[in-house]
Amino acid sequence: MMTSQNLLVELFVEELPPKALKKLGDAFASQLAEQLRIQGLATADSVVTAYATPRRLGVHITQVWSKAADRAVQQKLMPLSVGLDASGKATPALLKKLQALGADLSDPVAAVAALRRAGDGKNEALFYDSLVSGATLDSGLQEALEQAIERLPIPKVMTYQLEVDCALPGWSSVQFVRPAHGLVALHGSTVVSVKVLGLSAGNTTHGHRFEATRSPVLITQADDYATVLARDGAVIASFSERRTEIERQLAAAAAEVGDSAHAIHDEALLDEVTGLVERPNVLVCSFDPEFLDVPQECLILTMKANQKYFPLLDANARLTNKFLVVSNICPSDASAVIGGNERVVRPRLADAKFFFDQDRKKTLASRVAGLDKVVYHNKLGTQGERTQRVRAIARSIGEQLGGAALAQQADTAAHLAKVDLLTDMVGEFPELQGIMGAYYARHDGLGDEVACAIEDHYKPRFSGDELPRNATGMVVALADKLETLVGMFGIGNLPSGDKDPFALRRHALGVIRMLVEKDLPLELDMLLTRAAPVFGETIDGSVAALSDFFFDRLSGLLREQGYSAKEVDAVLALQPQRLGDVPKRLAAVRAFAALSQAPALAAANKRISNILKKVQNVDPHVSEVLLKDAAELELYAAMTQVVPSANAQFEAGDYAASLQTLAALRGPVDAFFDGVMVNAEEPDLRLNRQGLLKSLHQAMNRVADLSMLAS
Repeated sequence: MMTSQNLLVELFVEELPPKALKKLGDAFASQLAEQLRIQGLATADSVVTAYATPRRLGVHITQVWSKAADRAVQQKLMPLSVGLDASGKATPALLKKLQALGADLSDPVAAVAALRRAGDGKNEALFYDSLVSGATLDSGLQEALEQAIERLPIPKVMTYQLEVDCALPGWSSVQFVRPAHGLVALHGSTVVSVKVLGLSAGNTTHGHRFEATRSPVLITQADDYATVLARDGAVIASFSERRTEIERQLAAAAAEVGDSAHAIHDEALLDEVTGLVERPNVLVCSFDPEFLDVPQECLILTMKANQKYFPLLDANARLTNKFLVVSNICPSDASAVIGGNERVVRPRLADAKFFFDQDRKKTLASRVAGLDKVVYHNKLGTQGERTQRVRAIARSIGEQLGGAALAQQADTAAHLAKVDLLTDMVGEFPELQGIMGAYYARHDGLGDEVACAIEDHYKPRFSGDELPRNATGMVVALADKLETLVGMFGIGNLPSGDKDPFALRRHALGVIRMLVEKDLPLELDMLLTRAAPVFGETIDGSVAALSDFFFDRLSGLLREQGYSAKEVDAVLALQPQRLGDVPKRLAAVRAFAALSQAPALAAANKRISNILKKVQNVDPHVSEVLLKDAAELELYAAMTQVVPSANAQFEAGDYAASLQTLAALRGPVDAFFDGVMVNAEEPDLRLNRQGLLKSLHQAMNRVADLSMLAS
């Protein structure tokens, strides 16, 4: 008898990796539900609720059947001519096939008569229709659990030993993300008979290690799981609810501190802490104010990365000497917990202060020689050699953008940009590279322009990151990324599939963003061509592949920004070298495409492109003497009037106006193709008409390749 009830499944395990917990919980729930749907035990309307705590993965699924409906299955056996002999009797091949399918062959004649004959292309074939019994929940959940466990995105599998049977000594190896100690499987209030990871399903689990009111925790009904676990086990089973509760407590604790204090916002840290606690309790702690003399980035990083604390900032986003701890216990007197955390954080902050004080005893300039001892890449030399290359590229770009003064500033910043890699602070916290360089540059009296450039030359570091704040930083950031890209492409170290160990895609997007968003008067191929010689004989000087790589990255970026494939392809087909022009070209193409003349002109342009592809070395020169037909005379006259205006608008950067001016050619172009034979028999006439089309093609495709807009 088929009945529908809600299903609960929980795997109780040892502490799961906190950074992967949310992903594991979601994957376990979605995979289990999907496998049940495939077997017909759950429906498309079944609501799936995932649970994930440091010690459990669970899922609640509504509308799960105790048995799936039977299904009619139609199977093609073989062509009629193969299955039956001339007398209409079953061949050995057919009988063997039926036997393999489990058909009743006690009466072969009746079995063959029951087969369905139907057309299959040009021939007739035999089909075997049967009714397959639907899976029971016991067998279906068993398969679904095995599949879900096998497909979990486990960061690192753990192998552990499981005792097979107390009466029969022996052990077997089990692999899972962490050792599993319990399995709950309830269909309504009924325990489902399944077994995985050496565990048989039951209806009991365990709550909080220290604060559960009873152990084990009895779950009598699938729908009561979260409520009972919270009441008897002191555990918030839902990852999202626990995360929301932590956010609420963080805000409340910060409000109690006052002075507009607020906890630092860090989504990754919040997810990780949610994966560390089952019953969150936020407490306010503090450290000695003397540590605030250390750059706040250092203190924030050590508190977040090493201790999983939430530093508190004031109204001006400056670090205070208070921080928030998300504890996993709720004692009546929290002073011991607070005191313990304050004692733990002090040595960490003291280390940061020591590193900062020691690093400032040497200037950045005095450390530069040390870069010659740091290997950058075995084919590209040391960091010292790399620094010299970046300096040369930066001087070239600086000269183009701001003359000798900017070139000198960029050279100074590039010379010192990588030196903080040799400091104790960055050695301990690599995430602070650039940031610490800026602090040490100011300490050395180098000023904000150079200090900001040292910090910003890594920007943009990720999608949506801010760009460098000043011109010097922009130049050094461009030089640094170009050096990496040209060098890696020059030695054949290209990205492949998902593999991009040197983040070349990110570097290319960074260069693109700076060129586009700052509308820099720099040409892409010129940048690449000038960067290549700084490597000497180390690399292959060809930059064609790298140029294509840039335009491929730009194409993807523009599509993500909402431009259509046709718009992007039309503009990038010309590979415009001033990337800052690309948004203006796209806007012009979009405006042009909205004109009534656009479809006809795009189609004509495509036709012209196809004609010219078949002819080699067409001279765009037109001889008026050879213009015979009225339509070609009219087109030439219209071009003489329209094209100079369109070209002037193009040169002025008014791309939209240029294309709109060219739209006036729609009528003469249509008339030309309606009334003129381009490939005339007379050679002079044919070449002249091809030249007319060539000059028209050049005029129409300065902003974009309009043929790409043709449907």
